Amino acid sequence: MYQVYCRMYQWTYKFVSRFLSWRQPELIEGENSLEELSKLVKNKKINCALIITDKGITDIGLINGLLKGLEEVEVNFIVYDKTVPNPTIDNIEEALKIYYENNCECIIAFGGGSPIDCAKAVGARVARPDKTIEQMKGQLKVKKETPPLFVVPTTSGTGSEATVAAVVSDSKTHEKYAINDTVLIPDVAVLDPMLTINLPQHITSTTGMDALTHAIEAYIGRSNTDETRRYSIEAVKLIFENLYEAYSNGTNVEARKKMQRASYLAGMAFTRAYVGNVHAIAHTLGGFYSIPHGLANAIILPYVLEYYGDSVRNDLSELADLVGIGEEHDSKTQKARKFIEAIKKLNHDMDIPKKVNGIVDTDIPLMVKRALKEANPLYPVPKILNQKEMLQLYQIIRE
Repeated sequence: MYQVYCRMYQWTYKFVSRFLSWRQPELIEGENSLEELSKLVKNKKINCALIITDKGITDIGLINGLLKGLEEVEVNFIVYDKTVPNPTIDNIEEALKIYYENNCECIIAFGGGSPIDCAKAVGARVARPDKTIEQMKGQLKVKKETPPLFVVPTTSGTGSEATVAAVVSDSKTHEKYAINDTVLIPDVAVLDPMLTINLPQHITSTTGMDALTHAIEAYIGRSNTDETRRYSIEAVKLIFENLYEAYSNGTNVEARKKMQRASYLAGMAFTRAYVGNVHAIAHTLGGFYSIPHGLANAIILPYVLEYYGDSVRNDLSELADLVGIGEEHDSKTQKARKFIEAIKKLNHDMDIPKKVNGIVDTDIPLMVKRALKEANPLYPVPKILNQKEMLQLYQIIRE
């Protein structure tokens, strides 16, 4: 009966989603396209911008071009660079205070998924000063328009530049959860491959696998549509063709550009079709142990796909055909198996660990509980897991 309830909930949400306001961000794409952002901000008659980023980005000066551009067009700005991986409620409240103190009128997120998530959550707090972050957890609880949000992703993985989600962590409870609302979709996204040229290999690999996880989970889920399938298919193809090249030859601008495109498309797919149990588990690992989200997804993905078994056989065999894996005479089961093995090989070739190290026995029951609470009834997964099955998955992925 519980599975019936979950499927009815998912069907209802998919139906309601048709009537939501799904805007797409205005895209600024191509080499050195960041140069266009400051003029765009000025044209929107914005006097002061809050820039949310992290210390790593400010330390290497990656953001300097943007700051110079804003100075040239006489737009004031204030930089908040204390965002941590898996941004916390403390991050959000600190940045919110700065937003108000400086009479900011927009937010610019510059960095990977963490600064973008932090920026979205600050926007949600500006829109709803009457609500705490925890009170906005879940679906469609912001409802009011947020300040203009410009995002400049410096990694190719999260797809946050296209999504409804802001994922935050509570450092007190070690809980990691999402605020989901269409008002959180950014207004403008800058996809400048030059910002990703100097990414360390381990960030290139794990963020790329994050994008692959988004595309696959959206494709195999029960709430996908013709549109989200097209997004997923193109993203998977681009990732298999370009991720290892971007990893091994980081200065290949064309590979970097195509990985940015893949990340954006995967974001477009999962923000409408949702993710699944890979993400539910990964969020607990981020909340408890601050394991980077992309790394967690990369490790978990093949094991969850194996656990799904026949429920994903047809979908994975289709993806195998798409990327040229397997032989013509192979059965669908064989193709699905080879597709999973190709994911494992990609992980191996990029030095991503096979298992998650450091999971503490006493933490597992609470992580299982939280993963199930996140996944059910919302995520339209191919196979709805119960407590015993989720526990088995944690045992499988641990070192």
